[in-house]
Amino acid sequence: MSPVLSVAQSSHADYLSINHRKHSTENITYYIDPNKGTDQNSGLSIKQAWKTFNHINQIILSAGDKIKILSPGAFRESLFAIAEGTAHAPVVIQFAPGNYNFYPDHFYKRLLAISNTNDTPDEPKAIAIYLANCRFLNVNATGANIILHGKAIETCVYQSENVALHGISYNYNRPTVSEIKVVDVQRGFADVMVHPDSWYTVKDSLLTWRGEGWSYRPDSYWQVYDADYVYRKDIPFNNIRCVVLGKNKLRFYFKNNPGFTTGLIYQNRNVLRDCAGILFAYSKNITIDHVRIYFMHGMGVVSQYCKNIKVSHLSVKPDEKSGRTCAAWADILHFSGCSGLIEIKNSYLSAANDDAINIHGTFLKIVENTDPNRITVRFMQGQTYGFNAFMKGDSISFIDPLTLQAFATNSITSVKMLDGKNIALTLKHSVPQHGLNNVVENITRTPNVWIHNDTITRIPTRGILITTRRKSIIKNNLINHTYMSGVLVSDDAASWYESGEVTDLKIDNNTFLDCGEPVINIHPENTQRGTGAVHKNIRILNNTFYLKNRMALSVKSTNNINFTANKIFINKNYGIDSCISFYDCSGISTGKNKVILADTLNRSK
Repeated sequence: MSPVLSVAQSSHADYLSINHRKHSTENITYYIDPNKGTDQNSGLSIKQAWKTFNHINQIILSAGDKIKILSPGAFRESLFAIAEGTAHAPVVIQFAPGNYNFYPDHFYKRLLAISNTNDTPDEPKAIAIYLANCRFLNVNATGANIILHGKAIETCVYQSENVALHGISYNYNRPTVSEIKVVDVQRGFADVMVHPDSWYTVKDSLLTWRGEGWSYRPDSYWQVYDADYVYRKDIPFNNIRCVVLGKNKLRFYFKNNPGFTTGLIYQNRNVLRDCAGILFAYSKNITIDHVRIYFMHGMGVVSQYCKNIKVSHLSVKPDEKSGRTCAAWADILHFSGCSGLIEIKNSYLSAANDDAINIHGTFLKIVENTDPNRITVRFMQGQTYGFNAFMKGDSISFIDPLTLQAFATNSITSVKMLDGKNIALTLKHSVPQHGLNNVVENITRTPNVWIHNDTITRIPTRGILITTRRKSIIKNNLINHTYMSGVLVSDDAASWYESGEVTDLKIDNNTFLDCGEPVINIHPENTQRGTGAVHKNIRILNNTFYLKNRMALSVKSTNNINFTANKIFINKNYGIDSCISFYDCSGISTGKNKVILADTLNRSK
C-alpha cells in the first residue's frame, strides 16, 4: 500500500519504528493496569502488570498475543501497536469497562495529509490509539470510554488490514464545539446560559472559549439547535460585547439582535480544519462494530484510500446525561478515494456540524503534458492535498470539467509525488490531445456502497452525499429532519473537486421525514451540456416522503432515471408533477407514485 505523504514525528523517545522493534513471542498475554501497575514489572501476569503502554510501543505483537488493560485510568502516552496476527490467531487488545482519560501532551505525533482537512499541513497530528502496519487485530472494548483531554485523532488505523474496533466509546472532556442556551432576549441584549462543559473567559467585554490546549474568540459561524432541526446561522460576533452575570451566565450586548431567539441552543466552533476524529488510511478490511461516539473533533471518521470498510451499529450522539447537543465537529462518516465495499448498517448518525455521510473521489487538474505518456496533475482544493491519490496499475479517466463527461481512459505505470500539490503520472498509453486543464479521476479507487437500516437525524446539511460509479444501494433508512437534502448526488470539478459520475444507484424503501428540499437532489455541477448525461441508471423506488413543502425529487443531467411506487405525504393538494422536476434528462419513468394529502398533525405518523 502506498503511504500518505507524511513524515513520522514523535515527542516521546519510546515510540519505536517497526524497523527498531523486536517481535514478541506468540500467544503471550500482556497486562496493563494504570492504577496498580508499574513499568518495572514483567507485564506477564495480573500482579506483574505494567502501568503504561510504553513497553507495548517498543515491540511487534505476534499471532495470538493479547493485551489486557485491567482497569480504567489515565494515560499520558499513546497506544502505538504494531500487530502481526493471523486469521486463526489474531492479536487482541482488550479494555476493561470504564472511563479512560487520555492526555495528549506526550502522544505519538506525525504529519498526515487528510482529505478535506488540511488547514494545518505542517502541524503534526497527535494520535491517542495508533494501529500501524497491523494485520488481524481485534480491539475489544465494550463499556470502555476513551475521553480526550485535548485535540487528537482518537484512533488511526494506518497501512493495516483486517482490523476490527468493537464496543469502544469516544468522548471529549471539553468538546471543541461550545454551546449556549438563550434564556431571555430584550432590546439591545440577550442573556444566555453556557453549558458547564464549555469553558470560557471574559476580558474587556470579549468572550474567549477555552479548552485543553486551545482557545479562540467566537467568530460569525454558529449553528442553531431547534428541537428536531439544526441549522447554520451567521452571527457577526465581533460586534457583540459580553458581561458575566453569574456562574455560566452571560449577557450579550448588541445594537441589533443578530439572530438570538429565547429557548434555542447555539453551537459555536473554530472552523480551522486541523484534525480528524478517527482516521483509516491506506488499509483494507476494516470493521467498526457497536462503537459509540459522544463527541469527536475534526472531520469525523475519515476513510482515505481504504478497501472494504464495514460500519455496523455505530451510534453518534451526545451522552444523554451530558445535556450537550453536538457530537461531531463536522462530518460523521467521510470516505475519500475508497474501493471495495463500503457498508453502513444499523447505525444512528446525528448531532453533527456537517454531513452525515459523504462518499467521493477527487478530481486532479492536468497542468503539464511534456511527454506523450506523462502528465502532471494538481490538487485544486485547499483542504484536499498532500496525499498520494494514485498507485501503479490504477486506471484513470480524463474528464472535461465543464461537461463532467469522460473522453478517454488510461492506466498508470508509475507515480511520483513532486510536492504536496503536484503528482507526475506515467501512463501506459499516450495522453489524448487537448488534455491540459481537464481533470482526471482515479476510477480504480471507487467503491460499491450499501447503506441500510440506518437513522440519520439532526444534520445541518445533507444526510448522504454519494458520487461513485459502482453499484450503490441506499435502502431501509430513516432520514429525518436534515436541513438540506436527504440525499445529494453531485460531482464537481470547480469547488470541492469531489468526483465522480454515478452509474448504478438504487434508493429503495427509505423514509424521508421533513428533510430540506428537494429531498433527493441529483445535481451534478456541470456548466455545459455534453454529448450525453453526467449520471445514469438511478432508481428511486418504494420510498415514503413526508414533505415540508412540495419538492421530493429534482434531477439534472441524468439518463435512465426511474421514480416509481413512492408515497408522498404533503399538506397541500399538489399533484405528482409538482413534486418532481427534471432538467436535461432522458429515459424518465415515473409510474405508480401516490401523492397523499395529510395535515401537519398526521404527517409523521
